[in-house]
Amino acid sequence: MNKEIKIAKEAALEAGNLILNYYKADYEIRDKGYHNPVTTADHASDKRIKEILTQSFPDYGWLSEETVDSKDRLKNQRVWVVDPLDGTKEFIEGVPHFVVSIALVENGLPIIGVLYNPVTRELFSAAKGKGARLNEKNIHCSTKNNLSDMIILNSRSETRKGLWNPYINTFGELKPIGSVAYKLGLTAAGEADIFASLRPKNEWDICAGNCIINESGGRLIDLYGNERKYNQDNTLIEPGLIAGERLAVEKTISVIKAR
Repeated sequence: MNKEIKIAKEAALEAGNLILNYYKADYEIRDKGYHNPVTTADHASDKRIKEILTQSFPDYGWLSEETVDSKDRLKNQRVWVVDPLDGTKEFIEGVPHFVVSIALVENGLPIIGVLYNPVTRELFSAAKGKGARLNEKNIHCSTKNNLSDMIILNSRSETRKGLWNPYINTFGELKPIGSVAYKLGLTAAGEADIFASLRPKNEWDICAGNCIINESGGRLIDLYGNERKYNQDNTLIEPGLIAGERLAVEKTISVIKAR
């Protein structure tokens, strides 16, 4: 997998540089759906990543948020799962909480994960069995013993809607961050104890982060307690997600289920 992770990193860095050309500049914004914007930067990033990865690995399948899906990918043993700009709303607002997200899945399991924040220049990466890194330094999940001391990274939109109000007195700090993938990277690096979402996400939102969490000694599960297999016909993951150090995940899901 050395070639795959090397080229995935190169693709993420190139895409990140493209995105920076648009950041806080002029670009087109369209709505794919209600509160679901897409920009010129999303499409430019997607195009470049696809060029790099499919030229280097023509036999691998492809799943991306910004590419029309083809069910042909379901036949592939290995599939790239990509979000070319995770955190588009933050990108539009000028908030540096967005990343390029690239994962490689083998038989449904994430074996490579790369996340790149081009503003902060944080490059998170992992390969199955090889550990996780942030800018080439080893990282590990960490946590506190008590929920009341833990930092939990949650959604800005879920916070605005009041979905986290019942948990304000449960955790030490509820910290809203934009991109789902970025939250997973920060949690894997021990910058927070837990990532959690109370709403569904798609495979491309979490696949790379899932690999990085796994390789940093953590775990990602849905709110039913199940781990995800990727490259599914239905890419939506319901009803929500929790990730982090394993014991912290167990404690957190117990609290959420109790609600």
